[in-house]
Amino acid sequence: MDLTVLYRGLLASCDYDCPYCPFAKRRDSPDRLRADRAALDRFAAWAAAQTGDRLSLLFTPWGEGLVRSWYRRTLAELSHLPHIRRVAIQTNLSCRTDWLDTADRDTLALWCTYHPGQTPYDRFLTKCHDLARRGVRYSVGVVGLPEHLPAARRLRADLPDHVYLWVNAAEGHTYEDTEAEDWTALDALFPYSRAPHASAGLPCRTGESVISVDGEGTVRRCHFVRAELGNLYDGSYRAALRPRPCPLTVCDCHIGYVHLETLPLYDVFAGGVLERIPAAVRPGRT
Repeated sequence: MDLTVLYRGLLASCDYDCPYCPFAKRRDSPDRLRADRAALDRFAAWAAAQTGDRLSLLFTPWGEGLVRSWYRRTLAELSHLPHIRRVAIQTNLSCRTDWLDTADRDTLALWCTYHPGQTPYDRFLTKCHDLARRGVRYSVGVVGLPEHLPAARRLRADLPDHVYLWVNAAEGHTYEDTEAEDWTALDALFPYSRAPHASAGLPCRTGESVISVDGEGTVRRCHFVRAELGNLYDGSYRAALRPRPCPLTVCDCHIGYVHLETLPLYDVFAGGVLERIPAAVRPGRT
């Protein structure tokens, strides 16, 4: 079975304090960090044991995972397993990058977000070029707030040509046509993010070939639908996997609507759905 798993454990702490994020500068207690590490180890052991399946894994922590050694180690180790097609994580790229030399860079990929005002521009750009030099697959993006547009334009000009720059529509922000055109000039796929997608009753791959898993092993179809399908570790979720329509009115997050069968995004991102790299983009070294 080909299965895509979105994992979100207990980690909620982040080293940034972005005003548009509810988890900014949150601190996890030592006990919570230990619990998150144990949960991640359990999930990694499950993934390693699924040799009869072909797995694609995306880690989507509420906080910043790669500043924690157990996330770096886990991604690197999972990347070497032959039945794992892709292992990727969303990150602000504030972490060290030398650990990537221990990973299989044909399997591992990064979904990086630049947050203006949270890190010096040159520091972030240097890390991006370091990823390219190491041959790491990665995309880079920004939240499409008006005040971020100059930084986004600068970033597009300074990034290697092969790196896809994505733009996420800011939650609650309405884009007039001229403003949307500015963002679309940077990211031709911005129209998919500009407004929520009507999804009620539409076919979606989540719950069939895509699942969401939390730190307890509870399986749901995606992060945004709370109904449970079973538990990962007792295998009870497998009997619940089947085609099913979306029960929500709209889907407004890329990690959700990318799986809608009514959108062409599996073709657009073929081979790079988890790391958000379009098929037309061919990573290379710079």
